[in-house]
This record gives sequence, C-alpha cells and structure tokens, in this order.
Amino acid sequence: MTELRGKKVPLLKKWTGQIPYLVRTAKLIWVSTREWSIFWAAILIVLAVLPVATVVWMKALVDSLVNGLRAGTSWTTMQPAVVYGSLILTTSLITELAHSTLEWIRAMQAELIQDYISARVHQKSVEVDLAFYESPDYYDSLYRARDDANTRPALLLEHLGAVIQNTITVVLLTLLIVRYSPWMMLAMAFSVVPAFFVVAHYNWLQHRWWRDTTVERRWIQYYDQKFTTAAAAPEIRLFHLGPFFQAAFEALRTNLRSQRLQLIRKQSLSRMIAALAGMGVVGITLGWMGWRTFRGSATLGDLTLFYQAIVGGQSLMRSITASLTQVYGNSLFLGEFFAFLDLKPKIVSPKQPLPGPSVLREGIGFRNVTFCYPGSERTALQNFDLVVPAGKIVAIVGPNGAGKSTLIKLLCRFYDPQTGSITFDGRDIRHFSIDDLRSSLSVLFQVPVSYDAPVSDNIAIGDVTSPSSPEAIEAAARSAGAHEMISCLPNGYSTLLGKSFANGTDLSGGEWQRIAMARAFLREAPVILLDEPTSFMDSWAELEWFDHLRVLSKGRTTLMITHRFTIAMRADWIQVMKDGRIIESGTHEMLIRQDGFYAQSWRDQMEASQRAVPVGV
Repeated sequence: MTELRGKKVPLLKKWTGQIPYLVRTAKLIWVSTREWSIFWAAILIVLAVLPVATVVWMKALVDSLVNGLRAGTSWTTMQPAVVYGSLILTTSLITELAHSTLEWIRAMQAELIQDYISARVHQKSVEVDLAFYESPDYYDSLYRARDDANTRPALLLEHLGAVIQNTITVVLLTLLIVRYSPWMMLAMAFSVVPAFFVVAHYNWLQHRWWRDTTVERRWIQYYDQKFTTAAAAPEIRLFHLGPFFQAAFEALRTNLRSQRLQLIRKQSLSRMIAALAGMGVVGITLGWMGWRTFRGSATLGDLTLFYQAIVGGQSLMRSITASLTQVYGNSLFLGEFFAFLDLKPKIVSPKQPLPGPSVLREGIGFRNVTFCYPGSERTALQNFDLVVPAGKIVAIVGPNGAGKSTLIKLLCRFYDPQTGSITFDGRDIRHFSIDDLRSSLSVLFQVPVSYDAPVSDNIAIGDVTSPSSPEAIEAAARSAGAHEMISCLPNGYSTLLGKSFANGTDLSGGEWQRIAMARAFLREAPVILLDEPTSFMDSWAELEWFDHLRVLSKGRTTLMITHRFTIAMRADWIQVMKDGRIIESGTHEMLIRQDGFYAQSWRDQMEASQRAVPVGV
C-alpha cells in the first residue's frame, strides 16, 4: 500500500496542495491546444452572456404582453412582444449553434491532449533508468500516471469551462437582481457552500482510495491479462489454473467494490442533506418575491425575471460547485501524472562529453568494478577486472548467476557501478554522451525481442539513424544465418511477423534469435556484444554462424557470453567467470592444459553430448 494510507492530511494542505497541478495542467492544455483554446474561451463567453439576455428579454416580453392585453390587442400594442419573442428565439438558435461548435472544439482538444500526454508518458518511459523497471514503486507510479491520464485533462477542461461560463452568467444575473435584495443573493451563494465541501471532501477520499489500492488494481490487471494472453494460455489449460486465477480476481474485485460502494453511499447521503438546505433557501426567496408581487411592489415581469434569475442562478451555482469539485478531483489524479513526469534518471550524459569512439585501438577495460543491482543485497561483481583487447573476439563463460550478463548491461550504461571504472581505450564510458556510447555498440541480448512488423523492418530497426537499403538488410540477415529461413517465409522479407495481427507469421525461438542477431549486425558499430547468441541453434548451425561472425567482426571488438564451449573454444581468448569475478583466462588449449574449472566443465559438457541419444534412433 502507498504512503497515504492511514495518514491524516491537514485541511489547508488538502485544498491548496493541488494548485501547482492546476497551473501545470493549464500549461499542458495551452501548449497542446493553443489555437483551439482561444476559440473555446470565446464561445464560452458567448454562452455565458446568452442566458442573461434571455432573462432580460423574457421580462420585457411578459411586461409587453401584460401592457398589450390591458391596452387591447392590436399590431401596435403586440409588436414589442413579437420583437422580444423573436429575440428569445434567435438567442435559442445561437445557443444551440454555439453548443454544437463547443462540443466539436472540445473533441478536438481532447484528441490533441490525449496525443500530447501519450507522447510525454512514452518519452518519460524511455528516459528513466533501467533500474526503474526493476522497482515495484515505478510500476505503481506508471500505472497511476496512465490510468485515466489521457481523459483527465479533457474532463478538467470541460469542467473548468463550465466554471468559467457559469460564473460569468451568475455575475451578470447578480447584477440584474441585486437591486431587489442584496442579502438574498448572499444567502443563495452560501446555500451551495455545504454541497461544495461535501463533494470536494469525498473527491479527495475517492482519490486517496484510488491511490491506496494501486497494488490491488494492478493485481486485478495481472490476472485479467493471464486470461487473455497467448503466452499463458497453454499452462492455464494444462494445469487447470482458470478457477485459481478467477477466484483471486473475484476476491480482489469484491473487496474493492465493497470499499467503493461504501464511499459512494456516504457521499450520496451527505450530498442529499446539503441539497435539501439549498432547496430551503430557494423556497424562502421565491416566497418573499411572490409576496412583493402580490402587494404590487413588483410587476409580473419582475417576478418572472427574479424567478428565472434565482432558480437559474442557484442551479448554476450548484453546477459551479460541482464543476469546481470535479476540477479539484481531476487535479488530484493528474498529480500522479505529473509526479511520474518528475521522475529523474540518474544515468545521464556529462555536460561536456568526449567524442564517441569510432573504432577501438586498445580495447575495453573493467577496473576494480563493484556493482550491486538496485534493491538487491547480493553483489553481482566484486572488485572485478577484465581486459578485452581491441579487434579480438573474447568469450565469457561460467555458470548461471556468475555475473556475465551484467557486463553487457554495464557496458550499455543501463547502470553505473558503485565503484571502479569501465573504459574504452582508457577513457571512462561515463565521459561519453549516452547516445554516442550506445551508438558504438551492436548488441544481442539474451532474450531477443520480437516485434510485430515485417521481416525487413524487424532488422532495419537495428539502425534507425539512417535508412537501410534492402541489400544491407539482406547482408545482415546472411551474417546472422537468417537469409535462408527468411526466403522460405510466405512473402520473404515482406512477411509480417507475429500473430497479433491478421496474416502474421510466428517464428520459433531460434528463428527469432537469428532475426534479432541480424538486427544487431546491421549496425556497423566498433563494439559487438552478444549474450548467448547460439542458445537456440543446433551444433551444425552454430559453427557456420561463427564463421560469419569471424568475418563480420574483422576490425571490431567482440565480447560474447556463451554456455556453449564448442563456440567459446573458437574465440581468440576465453575468460572464465564465477561468483562475480574472473577465475581463469586463456585460449581453449591453455585452459585445458591448466586442468581447472574450465577443463572440468568442458569434459562434463562433452560427456553429456556423447550420452545424448538423437531423436528417432
């Protein structure tokens, strides 16, 4: 649960704490819908004035009808009534036209705001450190930022417009009836204050409930996704997990539903009490004006104007209070969106970066590096030292959990080590800009990413800085050993991959790995980083692939993590890792002669291969 649960919030802070978010929201709306906001404001002013004009003309119409009836019905006596009636009809037509136009403008603003917010969330998601993605707090913050964030500003704009429009109307109506009794208008104003505080208070409680239940609502989303995604579908059926997940889902939903309905029930009761108080004030004021009309102190037109102004004004003031509380409530939710945008990455480029390396002349160095993942007490690397000579292929081997994949994450500057330095040609990689550093790397990660896109696009995104020619894409595919497989697809390099969309073709794990490898090879970077590049390949394919790698890596520096000793033995140099440090180094022959950890692991792997019986034998 979040830090707000169970805490008391001072009343003043509760009401004033949202002002900065309202200001930021106003700026957001202005930046994303500047021209449309001007039209929006102009139409609001027109809509605010028209009801007052209708009230004035209705009074004149009633008085002209009364005078005409007293003087006898003729065109001369009834002409003023016809004029005022026509004005009222014209006002109604203009009002309808203005409402339709305003609705269209608000729809345009909502679309632009939604696009702007989505762009900001996507941008921030890319900017934050990789460490954020390993923190539950980040996912809570992201969930709250995205939950209704696209619609909240548009709703706030709608209610803010209602506040502006209705406030102008109420002020003008006040000027009309203040001559009758100033204190009556004050009484009407105070009659809606309780309703405002009731709704605003429960909006605050609603937001606190929404924030406090973030984890539960994320679990609900998790269970829902398990029912609707292809990845979990086989096991859900095989292990009969449907009832298990459904029970967990329903238990969470029942609890949240009960809490929310209880909150709404209390809110409804409080609002009903506040509304009854307001109705009492309206009854008293209308009774007072009716008594004045009966005594002859006011005309029938005055009573009509007063009735419309008081009833309409009180209705508008209720609308203002409701809209203000909606503005307040939406600002509470938008606070989460702005809190997400305020997240700051720790991995940043230096103010005066060194030029990025175009080619390595000395190599890569890890010097006394100690690193522990955020939130973990286990040290991944401890006083770690490693040298990868320029222009060589260096294989890193070792058991799971030795820290091998961590090396690639640190080289990409997804993280910075707690102590020590990582260098390219003796220069700390923290002295390069992040973009220049990562542009100098061609990387294949341990788990390849599959994109629902044509084969050519899946490969081309390996280097989006410049358009890739079909020849370059094919050359990368050949280097990865993927060309023959691609040629067998229904539409070759134009085949849509993935099964999420119509006419898509799915690939096996090994085939996806080759596509990802081609993507990495397309980028002509001075450093190649490969994490388990042949894990999905058979022994025949991996030898052919390494021959391609040898040609491709000429003049480039390659660091390759692998469990396959049959691949590691072909590298220029082998580094053996265990428990976050290098324990052995050398060529395959040197390590075998040392008869240490590598040699024993080699023999174990070879014996296991000899014991394996081919399928069908």
